[in-house]
Amino acid sequence: MAALEHLISKLLVASGVRPEDIRTRTELELPGHFRATKKWDLVVVSQGRLVAAMEFKSQAGDSIGNNVNNRSEEALGSASDIWTAYREGRFGASPAPFLGYFFLLEDQDKVNVPVRNKEPHFPVDPAFRGETPRRGRDGQPVFAGISYARRYELLCRRLVLERIYTSACFVMATNEKETRITQPAEDLAFARFAATLRGHVVGLLSGLPG
Repeated sequence: MAALEHLISKLLVASGVRPEDIRTRTELELPGHFRATKKWDLVVVSQGRLVAAMEFKSQAGDSIGNNVNNRSEEALGSASDIWTAYREGRFGASPAPFLGYFFLLEDQDKVNVPVRNKEPHFPVDPAFRGETPRRGRDGQPVFAGISYARRYELLCRRLVLERIYTSACFVMATNEKETRITQPAEDLAFARFAATLRGHVVGLLSGLPG
């Protein structure tokens, strides 16, 4: 993720942030509400105001299926913690910061095939069921589910739609000598993420004393 940190840091500087106000290695701890502090992946603090905090997450290898729920819980928990801390005045009278979520998923066969849901008591959200059911032995429809890649895409999109994060980006990349990078969803593309970040930062900095 070092290249991503460098790219976003350059974008922030171009948006008016002083380089010394950007943290990517040290001093990444921010106060929470349900815990004392949480270390973010990139933090921007300018003139004592929290401008931005970002999470950079990735998933690769053989354990992808075992970690989808963990990643979802982490994303929700971190956002809930910092927004509650913001409401409680942990960051002073600062305007709401930019809260960003970037997710990189290894593009491999197992993340692109449907995964069945277990529904012993109640049906899952239709978005997670897939679109073409078949009939089971009891005559009831059986849904194939959606892929892990699609699940992560839905996670990122809904994090923004529910205003849990200001913006989210979802990228897939192959683990090959010549890496192939794809962005499955236009609304979660890096260009949109960068534009939202720039607009938010420029607006917030314009309200700070010169």
